[in-house]
Amino acid sequence: MKMHALLTSKGAAIAIALALTAAGCATTPIPNEKIAVAKASVQRAEQSGAPELAPVEMATARDKLSRAEKAAADRDAQPATELAEQANVDAQLAEATAQEKKSHKAATEFDASLQALRQESLRSSQPAQ
Repeated sequence: MKMHALLTSKGAAIAIALALTAAGCATTPIPNEKIAVAKASVQRAEQSGAPELAPVEMATARDKLSRAEKAAADRDAQPATELAEQANVDAQLAEATAQEKKSHKAATEFDASLQALRQESLRSSQPAQ
């Protein structure tokens, strides 16, 4: 009789553990939306010129996005979520870095044009000898 009660309580404990594990999986959904947001950020960064202007940041974003997709395919929600969020931030950094470099280049070119214009203005305002 004691053995039967012990087996029944072990079976109940196993059933409870399985139910809790299943409930735990159900409460951590696969972060498909976060992965989609990260993909969109990577695409925006690619279109902004980040592969050429911010290659390290771009490579990091792509790597983390790839790892997030693999974790999601493996149904490993927590790492997938974290990696997708990190990929999103890294892609935004790559895009911002690319924009900053483009702005810096444009400012440098503007300064050079302005300097050339000033020199031309000085030459044309001096009396001929």
